[in-house]
Amino acid sequence: MNNNVASVAPPKGKPKWLRVKLPTGKKYTELRGLVDKYSLHTICTSGSCPNMGECWSEGTATFMILGNICTRSCGFCGVKTGRPETVEWEEPEKVARSIKLMKIKHAVITSVDRDDLLDGGSIIWAETIQAIRRMNPETTLETLIPDFQGKTKNIDRIIAVKPEVVSHNMETVKRLTREVRIQAKYEQSLQVLKYLKENGINRTKSGIMLGLGEKEEEVIQTLSDLKAVGLDIVTIGQYLQPSKKHLPVKQFITPDQFKKYEEIGLEMGFRHVESSALVRSSYKAQKHLT
Repeated sequence: MNNNVASVAPPKGKPKWLRVKLPTGKKYTELRGLVDKYSLHTICTSGSCPNMGECWSEGTATFMILGNICTRSCGFCGVKTGRPETVEWEEPEKVARSIKLMKIKHAVITSVDRDDLLDGGSIIWAETIQAIRRMNPETTLETLIPDFQGKTKNIDRIIAVKPEVVSHNMETVKRLTREVRIQAKYEQSLQVLKYLKENGINRTKSGIMLGLGEKEEEVIQTLSDLKAVGLDIVTIGQYLQPSKKHLPVKQFITPDQFKKYEEIGLEMGFRHVESSALVRSSYKAQKHLT
């Protein structure tokens, strides 16, 4: 296959389909005011998510736990790498209170990788979910978890508290995994998703980024691999370089090509496929409950 038909070489400026509208609306303004007033931490604001206004208007927000320093140094990620801070055991209650203040209907919880901890951070993960359930019994949850180095004891803690959706991102195709994710392993991530599905998680989810030099047939193979482990939901978006220190954008994928991947994914039998340039892991997350 000729991969050039699926993308355009990265020009000095972004293509027109990557232009982001500024978030507006009564609900967005209300939530933005609460975030600023109470110094609430959402990955929506700290990560400058292009879909923040749309998600907030639908009552969805994403929160990151276990600090903002990661033990891994993935080539695509803008999160700081280094020695993480001490675990904050009050964090579960703080996150739950933030969700209550913001009146969030559907919360997405994610975290940095904490390979420095024996439990990989899974205890705080479980306690956060339980605290949210106690304080916000009507709020539904998606957990975007790390691979926990494939340790099933740690994954079991997530399974035990039964989030409505459990997500773990593949990020890229097999050939590029070592370059893009460095410490992570393609097959291990597939096994994590398979283990979740086989042990009672009804809705599993994963996401990949495009524009890192992958070929069309590699993207289709990744979708096929994800379907083979029972995955329900997949998100496909455009990689954007966080800084000059990170991996460069090799291609800007065209809207038509994103649409093609969506159609291929739906034909494979995924429940939901979100595929467009500005799609991120939590995009339209509340929709994935159906």
